[in-house]
Amino acid sequence: MKIRKSLHVALLALTLLLMAQCRQAEVPANYTQSKALPRVFPDVTEITVPVNIAPITFELMQKADNVVTRYSFGDDDIVCGGYKAEPDIDDWKALAAKASGKAIKVEVFAENNNRWTRFKPFNIYVSPDSIDPYLSYRLIAPSYVTYEELTINQRCLENYDESVIYDNMLCSTEKDGQCINCHNYQDNNPQRVQFHARQHHGGTIIAYDGKITKVNMKNDSLLSAGVYPAWHPTLKLIAYSTNKTGQSFHTRDLNKVEVLDDASDLIVYDIDHNTVVPVETDSTEFEVFPCWSPDGKYLYYCSAHFVYKNKNMDHQSESVMRAKEIKYNIYRLPFNMQTRSFGKRELVVDAAGIGKSATLPRISPDGRYLLYGLGGWGCFHIWHRDADLWITDLKTLRSWPLTKANSDKAESYHEWSSNGRWIVFSSRRDDGNYTRPYIAHINKNGQADKAFELPTADPDYHRQLLKSYNVPVFIKGKVTIDPRKFADALKNDSVPPVKFKHHLDK
Repeated sequence: MKIRKSLHVALLALTLLLMAQCRQAEVPANYTQSKALPRVFPDVTEITVPVNIAPITFELMQKADNVVTRYSFGDDDIVCGGYKAEPDIDDWKALAAKASGKAIKVEVFAENNNRWTRFKPFNIYVSPDSIDPYLSYRLIAPSYVTYEELTINQRCLENYDESVIYDNMLCSTEKDGQCINCHNYQDNNPQRVQFHARQHHGGTIIAYDGKITKVNMKNDSLLSAGVYPAWHPTLKLIAYSTNKTGQSFHTRDLNKVEVLDDASDLIVYDIDHNTVVPVETDSTEFEVFPCWSPDGKYLYYCSAHFVYKNKNMDHQSESVMRAKEIKYNIYRLPFNMQTRSFGKRELVVDAAGIGKSATLPRISPDGRYLLYGLGGWGCFHIWHRDADLWITDLKTLRSWPLTKANSDKAESYHEWSSNGRWIVFSSRRDDGNYTRPYIAHINKNGQADKAFELPTADPDYHRQLLKSYNVPVFIKGKVTIDPRKFADALKNDSVPPVKFKHHLDK
């Protein structure tokens, strides 16, 4: 008991010391002005942030005996001492509220040999456009040795609180292990969530307003269980692709892992009737990544035309050999919500026509803009260094890259906020190996501001976390279902398979 009490006192003292750093530091009165910006990590210079975001922290990456940082707006300021600028959350919230619609000025002072230098100040622009309070994502080590140690987590964007939605190891490990993936929400609603588990106790978990159901999508009429889900915005329907997938591993190529389909189709699952209906099943097309329009009247998706030619080679081997020929376009299918029927497909983005490949279509909440990834070939752009984010105006069909948000490394798995003013995406820009969430403001004209990394209490946190963030998705609140309830549902292996039908029930 004494040890526990002593530890508590020590932790409290350390916390108070760290909090006091920002209060006790003083801005030097005498200094030399530098024309150079400070080198900071993460790069938070000239970024735009939502008014309700957690404090923006950073670390000076240049040698100094002492460092002082001042965040200011008008007569109000926050002064922090030390290499790491870590504002108190209450002070930050107050300053950001006052600076809403304008900018917080950031000044960094460094002392060397008893002489202070003031670097060129930079701005953090504070948008009055708020952001959804939570972000969910899959945390996974970029190694197939420890892939079982993965979780679906959620982070409060208004502070640094993080919790587990589901832990992959709650059901089983090692030879009876699992792999969880493909989490998705209906209209960013945390009470309507689904994810998929492969291998032992495999199946799809659907939580709908407190009711948790396991779905067995194994059916002789399907290529596989449903993946890459897209929940209809209002109806109890989820679109999936079904895929026969192969993987390639590279030892010398910077694009280390490649995932290729040698067959893929689109289906829709009806939650109430436990039925699946085929949507697109052309054997000469690889259909993948379905996405509903916000009004529910269109189903967007990617498709690559591919005809096998070598009768002496299996399909997977041939798709690997001809991988750079596989280029995806973006199409959409009209959907009649009254009759629950689809019309003929319409070409929206002809990426193959310009020698490119488009992936992961995502429609802005107002229905105006189509956000997608564009790379040289294939659909697994998470490892493609040439992959960038693009937008197409669905009114004019004009397209452009999100230049300010993109980097020279892979951008992938992007999503809109519920108000359409922010996007989140996975990027490997820091070190080329780990994906981390980046957030960028999108104005009413579909142009992006400079992206910033998911804020953390310790700015060095992500460089020490040896895991990748995968499939970041905004949610309007916290998922409150106990992870063990999801595990209990997954352990039920007596679930009957889905029924295959040719038309959706009305």
